[in-house]
Amino acid sequence: MLFLDALISIISLLTNVFVMLIIVQFVIGLLLAFNVVSSGNDFVVAIYRSINSLLDPVLRPIRNFLPQTGAIDFSPLVLIIALQIFLIVLDAIRNSLI
Repeated sequence: MLFLDALISIISLLTNVFVMLIIVQFVIGLLLAFNVVSSGNDFVVAIYRSINSLLDPVLRPIRNFLPQTGAIDFSPLVLIIALQIFLIVLDAIRNSLI
């Protein structure tokens, strides 16, 4: 039982880190889009590109599934909701085994 608790805790931690990366990507994207941060700032652009390269393989299938909405990308929101549902299901499985 301890192994299952540890495994669910690790999955929860990784999921929370993933959600934080999605939020950071969104905030940096907004800052760059509204010229709050200059696109000439190499440090911010490097962080943004790094996060995009990590998230793009996961977000691309969601983008292909969702209808085109123009400039608004709902795939990060869909991913966050799916990850939260996954955590709820894992917690329910853990509680049913106790």
